[in-house]
Amino acid sequence: MESRSDEPAPKSEEIPADAAVPDIHPVAADSQSERVHPRDPLHGVTLETIVRTLSDRHGWAEMGRHIPVRCFLNNPSVKSSLTFLRKTPWARKKVEDWFIAEL
Repeated sequence: MESRSDEPAPKSEEIPADAAVPDIHPVAADSQSERVHPRDPLHGVTLETIVRTLSDRHGWAEMGRHIPVRCFLNNPSVKSSLTFLRKTPWARKKVEDWFIAEL
């Protein structure tokens, strides 16, 4: 597209210094992430970090006694535990609650 030299150049509008600047990234004040984040002790903590921390502190045998699930009792590993806990909300909740209790 060609520009025509007989058309005046558009003028930029000046914004007064005391004008309110709109928020360019509006976020709903009551969004779920903002309500949970300030007091959520697990915010930013991965499930892998939780499992590794508990297994380092207590060992797999103690984890199996505390939460008797097969992934902690029979040939335990971080990978098998993560697979199970991601598919089983009640077990994940127990592990997360145990981790929070130790903070």
